[in-house]
Amino acid sequence: MDFFRTLPVHMDFEGQFKAEKLSRIIITLFGVVGFFWGYIIQQFSQTVYILGAGFALAAVVTVPPWPMYRRKPLQWQKPRPESEQSEPHLKQKKKK
Repeated sequence: MDFFRTLPVHMDFEGQFKAEKLSRIIITLFGVVGFFWGYIIQQFSQTVYILGAGFALAAVVTVPPWPMYRRKPLQWQKPRPESEQSEPHLKQKKKK
């Protein structure tokens, strides 16, 4: 079980953009090739098989958080101390 907890499961925003763009390119390319191949041989089933292969390839390439999608992680701000977080509106009234 510990092995699964060590696997990275995040993807940064630029990685998400790249993954989405790549999946659209793969599925569109396989769809066009499948359409023309199916038209040439007059078999719609071949079009569906090729499109299915493109979908499977796109899923394998873009769904897991590969390292190429995690190159620019977000830098989060450090949390404020608890004394600053509690009831800031009361602190403003006391200053006046």
